[in-house]
Amino acid sequence: MTAAIGRSVVSERLRASRVIAVLRARTVDELLPVCDVLVEEQILSLEFTLTTPGLLDRLAELVDRYRAVADVGVGTILSTEDAGRALDSGAQYLVTPNMDLAIVQTAVARRIPVFPGGLTPSELLSGWRAGATAVKIFPAQTVGAGYLKHLHGPFPDLLAVPSGGVDLKATAEWLRAGAVAVSLGGPLLGDALAGGDLSELRSRCRAVRTVVEESIR
Repeated sequence: MTAAIGRSVVSERLRASRVIAVLRARTVDELLPVCDVLVEEQILSLEFTLTTPGLLDRLAELVDRYRAVADVGVGTILSTEDAGRALDSGAQYLVTPNMDLAIVQTAVARRIPVFPGGLTPSELLSGWRAGATAVKIFPAQTVGAGYLKHLHGPFPDLLAVPSGGVDLKATAEWLRAGAVAVSLGGPLLGDALAGGDLSELRSRCRAVRTVVEESIR
């Protein structure tokens, strides 16, 4: 498969850390202390989802706070309108739960990385050919890491990020299967966004980093 014109590459931060933290909160303010810990612990890709009320209204503030130390992206993008608003507020990458090629094209046109979601070979290949930075295999728990090895048979150049039900064990499996990174929600964040102990979040971050380091040796 040839590279799509305008495809944005995986950032150096994500290639180094291999983890996208997926952050769904009740309020934007709940994100701040959690993200501060994530960045301190070298989890350097922050995906803020549109399920957090008022996220787009305060996205520029979040970008200003973290962009010097982490990649700041917006997930659960379901329309080109939301994609445009996110990009206008400084989002450094976009993530979708489904394969909406119009959203992919919006990101490609603005030279911003995009990770569109899909599950079937046809969906994933269509997103890749449209210029996705990497396709998001979602929900990843449904198929398991062996699925990526099968995809790499006919599509050896395909870059993929599994999302949905990925825990520490699955993180190792997916990275060893060739995933460029993994998306982690609950297994990384635990109850941190609900006021949980941030020292426990630090411990989970370190456990994830250990698994990543062991998996990509």
